[in-house]
Amino acid sequence: MPLLIQNRRIERPGSTVDLFARYPHLQENARVFRSTPVVDVDPKCLLYIQQREFAATTPADNSVAVLGSDDATTCHLVLVRHTGSGAACLAHCDGSSTWSEVPLIVKAVTSLSKDPAKEGRLELHLVGGFDDESKTSHKLSLNLLSAFQRQKEDIHLETCCITEMNDVLVDGAHRPGVHGIGINIKTGEVFPASFPHKGPAEELRSARTFTGGQMADIYDSKKGVVKIGPCKWSPNLDISFWLSQDDDTILKYLSTSPTAEPPHFVQHIKSTIQFLLEHPSSDSVFPGGQPQHYRRTEQGDWENVNQT
Repeated sequence: MPLLIQNRRIERPGSTVDLFARYPHLQENARVFRSTPVVDVDPKCLLYIQQREFAATTPADNSVAVLGSDDATTCHLVLVRHTGSGAACLAHCDGSSTWSEVPLIVKAVTSLSKDPAKEGRLELHLVGGFDDESKTSHKLSLNLLSAFQRQKEDIHLETCCITEMNDVLVDGAHRPGVHGIGINIKTGEVFPASFPHKGPAEELRSARTFTGGQMADIYDSKKGVVKIGPCKWSPNLDISFWLSQDDDTILKYLSTSPTAEPPHFVQHIKSTIQFLLEHPSSDSVFPGGQPQHYRRTEQGDWENVNQT
């Protein structure tokens, strides 16, 4: 079944402008969402989702109370939730493989929502992008909407704070109004958010994406375990070149939106490159080709463990 808005099937929009013109309530909802205060999320209850990652869980999870992701400029944060089971999946999509990623996101929620006693519907929240010069955000917005329309399940679009409805002018430059979102798994509340802590294994996960890793499911909600990898990269000393470059050069060549990145973007890129130089072969990070596993401690931190 196609995507639904206010319980009615929608035709594929030709542009995001067309979508918001046809459904003005989406504009108003986006304005309200954009003006909601940003919440700094406590890392002790959080599972943070990096670019090209997704994770799903349910209210029964004792390890994760909030799924969250931020630092989205042209990227979109995609959240699907089942109103009956409360199962939710959050993904950080950059347009690399939208058509294959959306079915994974939907399946992650439906597989956790099989109890017939918990009837409900699938709801979709899209946040991200802005009115960028290259129109990267517009293209991703339309591809995501089209991909969700192709799913066999009924999916109800609830929040659509994307592209021009997520655009703000700062000193004459276009920027995304909302960079990050969280969802309270117990209540289903979706809110603008920021995350001072982006673990576990922030640099390892960034290295996976930097070296071309595709969308990955990083969490087993039944076991409360974060699983990273295994993934492959080869020694590449040429990337050390970037460590000596100034901020403007790194932004120009390694960002899809150089004028809109958060202040820590360049340092994040450099720390990822440093990690890859210190671990030139992925074999040293994934001994025997085994993934890295992390479990939450009683103190609320993620601890590297050998899975039993």
